[in-house]
Amino acid sequence: MKTQDLYRWYTISSGIEINSKKVKNGSIFFALKGKNFDGNQFAHEAISNGAMIAIVDNMKYSFPHKNIFFVKNALFSLQELALYHRLKLNRVPIIAITGSNGKTTTKELTTAILSKKYKVIHSTKKNFNNHIGIPLTLLSMPKNTQISVVEIGANQEKEIQKMCSIIHPNYGYITNFGKAHLEGFKNIKGVIRGKLELYNFLKKNKKKVFVNGDDAIQLIHSLGMDRYIFSERINSDVDVPIKYFWKNTDLKSVLCIKDMKIVSSLVGPYNLYNIASAITIGNYFKVPLKKIKEAVEDYIPNNYRSQILEKKNVKIIVDCYNANPSSMRETLTFFNKIKGNKIAILGDMLELGAFSKKEHAKIISFLEKSDINTIFLIGEIFSSTNRNSSNRIQRFSHKNIFIQWIKINSLKADYILIKGSRKNSLESLIHFI
Repeated sequence: MKTQDLYRWYTISSGIEINSKKVKNGSIFFALKGKNFDGNQFAHEAISNGAMIAIVDNMKYSFPHKNIFFVKNALFSLQELALYHRLKLNRVPIIAITGSNGKTTTKELTTAILSKKYKVIHSTKKNFNNHIGIPLTLLSMPKNTQISVVEIGANQEKEIQKMCSIIHPNYGYITNFGKAHLEGFKNIKGVIRGKLELYNFLKKNKKKVFVNGDDAIQLIHSLGMDRYIFSERINSDVDVPIKYFWKNTDLKSVLCIKDMKIVSSLVGPYNLYNIASAITIGNYFKVPLKKIKEAVEDYIPNNYRSQILEKKNVKIIVDCYNANPSSMRETLTFFNKIKGNKIAILGDMLELGAFSKKEHAKIISFLEKSDINTIFLIGEIFSSTNRNSSNRIQRFSHKNIFIQWIKINSLKADYILIKGSRKNSLESLIHFI
């Protein structure tokens, strides 16, 4: 089936689905393959559940049903369909956001700010930011969209380059370059090269980039590009001067732009740049400053990203949507500065490959020198790290073992930090605190 023929089906469908059990009446089912599943096996089930057509890449599943179509590669077909839809809507400006940390927070803040001006704004939902999620994101974009904010995730080089060739962004922003997904990127140089693939696309296509002027890597690699810069520095190159403040007394982030004070509920000074970049993008698109302030101050983080909960007079900082050495170090540095009795509950950092034990050992070394009163390390990697720890540090090879410990021993503190990689699901510990 040619892409243009598939697109005609798409225009009269109710949307795209890759889970046969979640298909809606009139949707198109794509049979994708994973490590532990083959979507081709569920094509007939998808049709039975209401899918208008199904796209498979294993010919034996295409017969005898007339509404099951064979293609050479279902994922490639999905990506080509997304590109075709994007080119049909090439009038819609798309802002692409990538980086090691803070992508989702920046995307959500940017969307909230732009929503103050645009009635029909489209953005990445959930964690749909990879080679499968991005095509689904683009294919969810309505024809009357005025502006779109798309998040790009990557765990190896060439991924962002490939995603840009589908998204065709008009604008871009890289949050930062940190030690994330080292298993795929190999080292920090690989991370930098991978993230800069966004710059390469924007530069080649003469598009605009938003730049954190306080990040030397961004400044150097954006030279010669059409760029819009925010920074604490005040000079002729800076388009948006911003002043940063952090108040650890009430866990608030404070920024000043053009003498207007903006107070955010996002915790941690590392979030200041995420807020500033969203403000800068809103400023570029001429969202009134009062509306920008309103959007930022109304934004409450969720999905276990920089959330602050209060339970039994204890302030719990929940930041366990993801973790890598860079974000872990930044979070602990901020947590260390808070005054009071503090407990840190930290889970393993995943996808670090050969760097895993070394990076976990570095975190333990930081903790040993910190002012954090009590530290609990959860997971097999932390537990197997060969390093003598202070008596303030306790290790548990599995979360369930720690839960049993909590049930017997109560946690007493003014502040508790919970942080770890997503697969640890440390948010489930909140119930036991």
